[in-house]
Amino acid sequence: MKNVVVITASPRKNSNSTAMAKAFMDEARANGHQVKHLDAVELHIKGCNACDACYSKGVPCVFDDNFNAIADDILSADVIVLCAPVYFYTFPTQMKAVLDKFYAFAIGRKTQIRNKQWALISCCEEKPMSTFFGLEYPYERAIKGMCGTSIGEVLVPGVFKTGAIVNTDGEARARALADLL
Repeated sequence: MKNVVVITASPRKNSNSTAMAKAFMDEARANGHQVKHLDAVELHIKGCNACDACYSKGVPCVFDDNFNAIADDILSADVIVLCAPVYFYTFPTQMKAVLDKFYAFAIGRKTQIRNKQWALISCCEEKPMSTFFGLEYPYERAIKGMCGTSIGEVLVPGVFKTGAIVNTDGEARARALADLL
């Protein structure tokens, strides 16, 4: 059994990326894994201020926001899954704020962030797979910086309208990704 943290960041309710995240989480739970869902949109996390004071007051960020409340969930996870749509060719602001705060783990020398498995689940309106480059590169660099490994990506192009994901194999691929845990 693995401890899995799924971080979603779709500002749209009932979004296509959230449907894929749900399919992943349902399958992971069915396979006996413990799953924690963190919705970055609801968490209200501010971006990193680059003050380099991480952990100087006993918490990851001296600017107290909801990242401090979720940091232990992330550090105790075996698997970190990032799930968000493409917003103007990159992660939505809410996911970017969470990822920026991972800097606290690096500067705080938190070895608990190392050697985790990661996964990326995303969708976008446009059809070219190159639309995902703005997510794939920071995802890959974050994994490298945290000494982790990727178990895979589910990237589904050409979906925009709420519910359009059901006309693709996105949810099935998300479930198959959970089966790799």
